[in-house]
Amino acid sequence: MTKLSVNINKIATLRNARGGNVPDLLKVATDIQKFGGQGITIHPRPDERHIRYQDARDLKAIVHTEYNIEGNPEKSFLDLVLEIKPDQVTLVPDAVDAITSNAGWDTIKHADYLTEIVQEFQRNGIRTSIFVDPVLAMVEGAKKIGTDRIELYTEAFAHQYGLGNKNGVDPYVAAAKLANELNIGINAGHDLSLDNIEFFKQNIPGLLEVSIGHALISEAIYLGLDNVVNMYLRKLK
Repeated sequence: MTKLSVNINKIATLRNARGGNVPDLLKVATDIQKFGGQGITIHPRPDERHIRYQDARDLKAIVHTEYNIEGNPEKSFLDLVLEIKPDQVTLVPDAVDAITSNAGWDTIKHADYLTEIVQEFQRNGIRTSIFVDPVLAMVEGAKKIGTDRIELYTEAFAHQYGLGNKNGVDPYVAAAKLANELNIGINAGHDLSLDNIEFFKQNIPGLLEVSIGHALISEAIYLGLDNVVNMYLRKLK
């Protein structure tokens, strides 16, 4: 079975929009695991616009499944990860002002930089994953760097699938097959949803883990709205 790691950034966004501690990020992480989620993912950014660095520290005691911290490995991020020592770190090349991740690493151009970082995390017992596009040369570059896993950036697949083009999965299948041959673990994430996740899982050989946040939290709102509205109505009778 492919593991589900739930990205809880959107819970932090909602909390920060109002101030206070509602919704309670730590309780949400606890409940996700209680409901069967096999991991918690966070993506702290330097401006702390959703996940705060203190959240990352507080979650360490809460996450008993798998703790995955993703982000651009600038100094404050590196220091945070080395302090917390999560189960996995996912390196993502997002710009400081990026709304969300929008590209994978060029594992050839940034090979020396990434190799040094990966080795440092591995020396500290942290599994490493590098965010990459489904390009064979980038998978080969990741192997040379020495990372434990890659995370396939799935926005292009999700877009094509939404248009009805199921062939959009083909580059991901090819990248996964190569990763399997090179003995690199495979994760995936970005715009995966209830609409497309089953098809993606069925077609990607050796898919170990998916990280899903925005779609899952949005779907939880829609699928739970009827229940909550009626709970209010019953209390108001």
